[in-house]
Amino acid sequence: MPSAVEADVWIFDLDNTLYPAECRLFDQIDVRMGAFISELLSVDRVEARRIQKLYFMEYGTTLRGLMDRHGVAPEDFLAYVHDIDVSPVPPNARLARALARLDGRKLVYTNGSAKHAGNVLQRLGVAGHFEGVFDIAGADYVPKPDRRAYDRMVELFSVTPGRAVMIEDMARNLIPAAAMGMTTVWLDAGHEWGAADHDPDSIHHTIDDLTDWLEEQVAG
Repeated sequence: MPSAVEADVWIFDLDNTLYPAECRLFDQIDVRMGAFISELLSVDRVEARRIQKLYFMEYGTTLRGLMDRHGVAPEDFLAYVHDIDVSPVPPNARLARALARLDGRKLVYTNGSAKHAGNVLQRLGVAGHFEGVFDIAGADYVPKPDRRAYDRMVELFSVTPGRAVMIEDMARNLIPAAAMGMTTVWLDAGHEWGAADHDPDSIHHTIDDLTDWLEEQVAG
């Protein structure tokens, strides 16, 4: 069994990290983003998707691109795209037990909204194990992997980076965390977008199943 990671604070990404990508929950958000852009810019769905992915890669989130280029009100966008059915996410009693046994504070850090995070955490059955959620509004709509957002997060929650672990499904979002001194864990689900801009030097641990890995951390 690999040696346990020690930390005072555990920082978890939300979408496709705390629940498996196979739930395809983000597909619902993806479709609603396309519909929002199509209506906003009067373009067809093919062009809307091109714009959506272009902004995601250039700005860190589609929302940031829409804000900077088109003056979109972030609250309107987030309310629309997160109006989804979270029932495809199965409750995860194993994850809840592992989090309960994991020493240290637990936080969620997401480029989504706190409301969306709350809905997902409740569905998973793990909401009570998290001290707080740092969402895109808390980051003043500056998305990962912009270092300014990470600095804001560690200040708000009094995180000592050298005593923190960050777990993400997108490798590029771990680059600032590693630079700050955090221990980084990349959840590699085998998706191309997860490995985009992958920097091996910024990855301390690579895993393929979060619950399995957490159970290893608390075993014994």
